Amino acid sequence: MAEQTSPPPDQASPSPDEIEAEIAETRAHLASTIDELTIRTRPREIMRRQKESVKAKLVQSTHTPGGDLRVERLSAVAAAGAAVLLVLAILHRRHHRG
Repeated sequence: MAEQTSPPPDQASPSPDEIEAEIAETRAHLASTIDELTIRTRPREIMRRQKESVKAKLVQSTHTPGGDLRVERLSAVAAAGAAVLLVLAILHRRHHRG
């Protein structure tokens, strides 16, 4: 335990009521902290935060700071998606023929 020290001579020691009020305030603060941590660690809350993060990254990568679509990026993603689908279709067709 911590060693108790007396207050400086120019300061009066806190009254029992002041000490009780400080303890009550600390308890309330700790309770709210525990409640907040409990909410933050719920799987549903974690998923919600992850979805918000993904949405924000998607908007940031597909829109300019002014809010306009970045057509060149969307075109590149669409072309890459089409290429992947084409490769998958070719592989599927070869697999079922042979």
